[in-house]
Amino acid sequence: MKVSVDSRELALSNLDKPLYPDGTTKAEVIDYYHRIAPVILPHLADRALTRIRFPDGADRPGFFEKNAPPRKPAWVPVSPDGLIICQEAATLVWLANLAALELHTHQWKVGAPGPDRVVFDLDPGPPAGLDECRAVALALRDRLAADGRDAFPKTSGRKGMQVSSVFEGTFDEVMTYARDIAAEFAAAAKDMVTDQMAKELRPGKVFIDWSQNNQAKTTVCVYSLRAGPTPTVSTPLTWDEVTHGDFTAASFGPAEVLDRVAHHGDLHAGLLTAP
Repeated sequence: MKVSVDSRELALSNLDKPLYPDGTTKAEVIDYYHRIAPVILPHLADRALTRIRFPDGADRPGFFEKNAPPRKPAWVPVSPDGLIICQEAATLVWLANLAALELHTHQWKVGAPGPDRVVFDLDPGPPAGLDECRAVALALRDRLAADGRDAFPKTSGRKGMQVSSVFEGTFDEVMTYARDIAAEFAAAAKDMVTDQMAKELRPGKVFIDWSQNNQAKTTVCVYSLRAGPTPTVSTPLTWDEVTHGDFTAASFGPAEVLDRVAHHGDLHAGLLTAP
């Protein structure tokens, strides 16, 4: 099937193919990414994009893809080292047609001398869960506020959360800043928080993954789908929602997120204020 997206001609295939165990089809995935484009594109713009593709469905093993795939449309830009950059809705539709369900980005733009944001990835080790993540997120909000920084929370789309803030500095400075705050939290709440990656140290605690700020690392983009039994979305939250906990890791699917955007706009727009 051939379609036109903002004057770009695209050939779409297997639109009725289920990409999630609940029956969500490729056509529905493409529709979501096309409709969410106005708010996700500013967060993708000028950033090298790593995709996780699930051509056999979200319940089967997927694969990371960094470099541009064969037969890339000529109008899709790439970074100097050959990574896709998503600047327009047509690229989102093209990627969705390739079953690129998950979109992951760096904390910096291609060619920039440093990052424009800092992220704290909150990963709960069972039996710790989302409630413990919420408590850590609220404490991070207050800690960042002490440094004059606004904080922006979102679900990971799975079991955890992320808290991000605008950051201007070098790559070494952002790593030091994130690592020091994670260590500060781990020292203050040893029974609840760890800043160590070793899995044997994480049961019952929230791991503050500060390493997501490394130049080699990427974090799931806000509004990205996640693979799983049903399509969930990495969803921006209000701080009232974080405080009251009236959501779960799987609360937000594509329809809910589109409704939230219609009501709230982009709750993470403040992250786009960096130069």
